[in-house]
Amino acid sequence: MKTDRFERFSSAIFKITHYWRKLASEEMKKHGLKGSYALYFVTLSNSEDEMTAAMLAKACARDKADVSRAISTLQKKGFIKPYPKGAYRAPILLTEEGKNTASQINKRASLALVLAGEGLSEKDRHIMQDALSLISENLEEISENGLPDDN
Repeated sequence: MKTDRFERFSSAIFKITHYWRKLASEEMKKHGLKGSYALYFVTLSNSEDEMTAAMLAKACARDKADVSRAISTLQKKGFIKPYPKGAYRAPILLTEEGKNTASQINKRASLALVLAGEGLSEKDRHIMQDALSLISENLEEISENGLPDDN
């Protein structure tokens, strides 16, 4: 049975997403949080500049409402410093506990990626990451501008 390019690509992406979410959920459960919050921790801790909620939403390709809920939860649990309600442009700052948790999440995510990439050469890993970045950027542009007409 022949598998076409779309099917192989879609299947691989959906499987990666499924298993990554599963791993993130298991890790974040240890902190009493949703798996999707792992990306927020990693993004905030790896950012060289302060990030606002709007910047975090864009960087994580998440909807603003989800980011707002996450900020509220993370603030209540002491992972981010108090954040004034409605201050969408204020910087989000991790507390010491938030920084420590982000460090643990980064280490666990790195381990997962090393194990997931087992059997790939360093060259293949770079090619794959570059290819995925390019595909992601192209799909973002297509989703914003729409698919061209099929004439």
